[in-house]
Amino acid sequence: MHPELIQLEKTFDRSILSRIPDPLIDRCGVELWIKRDDLLHPVISGNKWRKLKYILDHALSSGAHTLISMGGAYSNHLHALAFVGRALGMKTIGLVRGERPDTLNPTLADMQHWGMELRFVSRYDYRSLRQYKGWQDLPGIGAGQYWLPEGGAQALALKGVMELALEIKLSYDVICAPCGTGATLAGIIEAAPEPASVIGFAALKNARFLTADIERLLSGPRANWQVNLDYHFGGFAQVTDELLAFIDAFELKTQVPLEPVYTGKMLYGLYDLMARGCFKPGQRIIAVHTGGLQGKRGFDR
Repeated sequence: MHPELIQLEKTFDRSILSRIPDPLIDRCGVELWIKRDDLLHPVISGNKWRKLKYILDHALSSGAHTLISMGGAYSNHLHALAFVGRALGMKTIGLVRGERPDTLNPTLADMQHWGMELRFVSRYDYRSLRQYKGWQDLPGIGAGQYWLPEGGAQALALKGVMELALEIKLSYDVICAPCGTGATLAGIIEAAPEPASVIGFAALKNARFLTADIERLLSGPRANWQVNLDYHFGGFAQVTDELLAFIDAFELKTQVPLEPVYTGKMLYGLYDLMARGCFKPGQRIIAVHTGGLQGKRGFDR
């Protein structure tokens, strides 16, 4: 590991495993635990750090001085990349989907404050960027520049996510994570013990493509996983009063903060599935909190 990354990681807090005490869960006859990756760091928390860790190691080892990636106007990935780029003394460029707004939202303002150059691209051009997966694949990329695909979804990302799963020493029957690009779920699938089931909860609508994307990231066939498509609440970053009310109640009971884009939707889905008897009595379920709490901004009521 590059010395600069070792020093950065030393500033992180521990990601603990916490059981959720809830009479509703007890009546379902199961246990629910949360892997608190949101506690790692105030900005580069959860799967953002896990996916970036070994990508950044490769970038630094390759002599890169500039990191280029893509994301939406509320991208947790770009937000974390901008912060870590500043921490490592690297230039960052973010290719942002859509037109430049008259006023930057808090996510974009943070990114600009941390020195990221924001380049706004049309939705058509943004979709075409998704075909470039390798770190040198972006057309026109220069010497010392390093390309990260959307969400950091490439093979090196899985290595860091696998560490997340391997930190869990408690035996379990089911492990769950929210899904955007599917890279986090792929890393968990690679590291989860074979008898355990792995469930991803898609945060976006019409996400059937995720299954094929995840299969491409895996080192080989696995039969113990699935992506649930039922709890997107209308699409990416779309919410309902019901979802927000669930998050408010969950935070009040547990003191665990959630955001409504990823982890909030996953936990709503888990509670609904438990109430419907979709898990066997006695099963232990682990939900991965993927951080990204900056995404809560804009949804406060």
